[in-house]
Amino acid sequence: MKQRSLINVDLRDRIRGSLIGGAAGDALGYPVEFMSRKQILAQYGSKGITAFDLASNGKALISDDTQMTLFTANGLLFGVTRFCTHGILGAGLKDFVRYAYTDWYETQTGVEDYYAYHYCWIRDIVELNVRRAPGNTCMSALYNITHHKEVQNDSKGCGGVMRVAPVGLMAATDELVIVKDWSGEEVSRRRWEKQEIVRLGGDCAELTHKHPLGYLPAAFLADLIYYIMMYDGEITFAVFEQFLHEIDADCRSEYKNPKEQKALDELRLLIEKAIRLARDLSVADEYAIPQLGEGWTGDEALAIALYCTMRHLDNFEDAVIAAVNHDGDSDSTGAICGNIMGAIVGLNGIPNHFIQQLELKDLIIDLADDLLSGCIIGEYRMAITDEGQIWKRRYVDILPAQKKHFGKMKYYPVMPQAKRILEAKRLKEI
Repeated sequence: MKQRSLINVDLRDRIRGSLIGGAAGDALGYPVEFMSRKQILAQYGSKGITAFDLASNGKALISDDTQMTLFTANGLLFGVTRFCTHGILGAGLKDFVRYAYTDWYETQTGVEDYYAYHYCWIRDIVELNVRRAPGNTCMSALYNITHHKEVQNDSKGCGGVMRVAPVGLMAATDELVIVKDWSGEEVSRRRWEKQEIVRLGGDCAELTHKHPLGYLPAAFLADLIYYIMMYDGEITFAVFEQFLHEIDADCRSEYKNPKEQKALDELRLLIEKAIRLARDLSVADEYAIPQLGEGWTGDEALAIALYCTMRHLDNFEDAVIAAVNHDGDSDSTGAICGNIMGAIVGLNGIPNHFIQQLELKDLIIDLADDLLSGCIIGEYRMAITDEGQIWKRRYVDILPAQKKHFGKMKYYPVMPQAKRILEAKRLKEI
């Protein structure tokens, strides 16, 4: 049993920055996802889209990319809580993420029975029960999963890599948060092996995308987020490039199947091209990015995001603007770039205009804080504090839960039918 210690403020800022940054890049690119660069310039001017194109409700809307990222985080937290409260189980974190994705699938198709058991407290939040151009591969794969059929495809679409940042964030925070055991010794909350991070990142994508270039970029991104979070110092171009070489080695040591090794060869060549282009300042973004593809596949989306990060390493705004103003999958490349840049600069390094009007920003920060704090209850130390009660509601009872907000309790709007069920439960308890 371990006693919790204080959490580093900078660490909190960077984990919030990664999730908010990903959502901001996603929301910036979402309106132009299916537009060519020529069309983007015609509609938004010579610099392309540089600020949120707000919806009628005044919000910058997130797409399925951020939705699935939030469900990845919720699934990881649900799994960790099950381990803490029930001990060793027959399921791994990959399984709990799969359960979370089936909850997300319900938000896209309609929840048939709110009384049925589900896994994610965020499933019933109103703003997540909307379709934002969900990927065909994700939808067909999750249809098979929910109907107990084998997923069979050869998709290398980017729908796997764009959602796995929480894996790297959880691994890094587990190692960076220091706790004291009962002997008084200071230890990490948990230590992850590099191969464990790589495998879980890849597994989360491989649930729906079966081609190696559909899931290996996800393994790469999860490990990259971990490297960034763990680095104590300024992340320069040289440092970032070294990360990429070390992560390639991590992936190769874990994925040894010949088909996977061949895919890693292809991914490495594309990443090396991204490095060269980012270093060559004589080539403008608009000419460099098309040389990496359009971002519809996992390898291309990752390479474009890496290029934009390296080219604009000290400027979040310039990086995400470059990442969305191209032919192709603008919201996914923007989301991945935003996850990476947000981890580097932190929430305080993201301009306020990319935060304030962002849809579900409070929920995103809430889940970031939950990833940071880790499970605060256990089999022999159940919820006795207000924070413990909130955690129990979210990750044990699976109810749309409130959060502490400047001394007051804040509730997230939930679907009407879910509200009726919660009220019926409340009346039954009286």
